[in-house]
Amino acid sequence: MKREALRVEPISSFLDRWKAPASPVTRAGNMIFVSGLPPFDPGTGEIAVAPIERQSEIIMEQMKLCLETAGASLDNVMKCNVYCTSTKHFAAFNAVYARYFPHDAPARIFVCTPEWFGPFDVEIDCIAMM
Repeated sequence: MKREALRVEPISSFLDRWKAPASPVTRAGNMIFVSGLPPFDPGTGEIAVAPIERQSEIIMEQMKLCLETAGASLDNVMKCNVYCTSTKHFAAFNAVYARYFPHDAPARIFVCTPEWFGPFDVEIDCIAMM
């Protein structure tokens, strides 16, 4: 089965600017894979320097846009991987995450990572099925 890389605007243009060799979302058959992305400011494409709550909203909206571009929705998500710089952000992230998955949330892991290439604290990727 061949992988289909999809462009998701404006996210793909933001990644191009950073020269990141990644697709925001790929699809193969009934499977969809959304890349972990930094919280890009939707207006400028720069990494948003913001409180964890706002960063979390941005990355969740980016994930939602990637899924919609691939023909899916949050209801199709089977597994999320959350990467965060500190366990101190766990409760704040969960409060935002719960708004996007209010019932029957997908499987998930929350992993702490020591640092990123930019001034942000959280990233999420997911696998969805159609």
